[in-house]
Amino acid sequence: MTAEMTDEVRQLRSAMKEFIDGEVIPREHEIERMDAHAGEVVEELKAEAKRRNLWALGHPAEIGGGGLPFMTFALLNEIIGRSEYGQVAVGSMTMQDSIMLHLYASPPQRERFLKPLVAGEISPSVGLTEPEVAGSDPTLMQTTAVLDGDEWVINGHKWFTSNGSRAAYCTVFAKTDPDAASKYAQFSAILVPTDTPGYEIVRQVPTMGHVGGDHCEIRYNDVRVPRDNLLGERGQGFTIAQRRLGPGRIFHCMRWLGQAQRAFELMVERANSRWAHGSLLKDKGEIQRYVAESAAEIQAARLMTLDAARAMDRGEQARVEISLIKFHGAQMLHNVIDRAIQVHGALGVTGDTPLERMYREARYARIYDGPDEVHRMVVARTLLAGGAPPWA
Repeated sequence: MTAEMTDEVRQLRSAMKEFIDGEVIPREHEIERMDAHAGEVVEELKAEAKRRNLWALGHPAEIGGGGLPFMTFALLNEIIGRSEYGQVAVGSMTMQDSIMLHLYASPPQRERFLKPLVAGEISPSVGLTEPEVAGSDPTLMQTTAVLDGDEWVINGHKWFTSNGSRAAYCTVFAKTDPDAASKYAQFSAILVPTDTPGYEIVRQVPTMGHVGGDHCEIRYNDVRVPRDNLLGERGQGFTIAQRRLGPGRIFHCMRWLGQAQRAFELMVERANSRWAHGSLLKDKGEIQRYVAESAAEIQAARLMTLDAARAMDRGEQARVEISLIKFHGAQMLHNVIDRAIQVHGALGVTGDTPLERMYREARYARIYDGPDEVHRMVVARTLLAGGAPPWA
């Protein structure tokens, strides 16, 4: 057990597990419908989380959140991650965007967007990825924003804008300074309300069985927003994006641990109850290997993730630590869920267990917030250039 696991943290994790396992998981099948009733269920769960004082615990206290330290919230996010809908139910889904606004928003922006965001009254979205260029190289973005008097005029094409059809606003990253000496200083972040004329939702992109998912393709057709909607400084887009993505990758990894642990529990339960070829599955050597290897991979990923969180708490950039857990954790998640499905046999690929849905969602982990290949490259280049490995 980690040194950070105080009695207070244990109690908080216990309360969160009671809520996630007792309230959220039993209603997953209702939320997955993505219809009007699903929205009602989510609102009910959000209200219950607030009643139990489990709402927005990782958000800074000065903006209305729980103000938990980074490490404490990382440990809590492991529990929240047991359900893919846990983040929505307890308000942590808006944490990255709330911190981004807290760091860079002007007073009017904070009033209009930040306050209702922390309260769970509105949803955010981010416009980064574009279909025409490689998402792993954001310097290739083609969306432009040009000043015309006191307005930004935005033109471009984005996709995988999560929550694009439900969000109240989108933080759009666009090229504002094409002649800047550094390609990283050519882009800015601009807040665009989704009811602005010219914000066109082309479609909700169907992804791995989620036809009704909310990964939207968006076109910006001469979208005009006030000059004051610029977030932070002009040309600061990449800095803002990295400040948003870095901590989020650790939270992703802790959430993956919650998913992997749930899959592990289902695998053990199945092995202890299913009879085949003269004995229970738990007596088969191959099944025992699945269980042992899964336990080892989960624990290794967990310790690596906590190490990265400690580095962040020390104020370090932790680029190597974060990239290590991003690609290693994503592979661990896939492996554990895959083994759990195998132990369940035909049942594992049906909707009668959460495993087939978890498996589909796990495949995303190797792509979003930087594909595995990019994170391996970051680790290798840093270490080959003389950077200190995590154990140094």
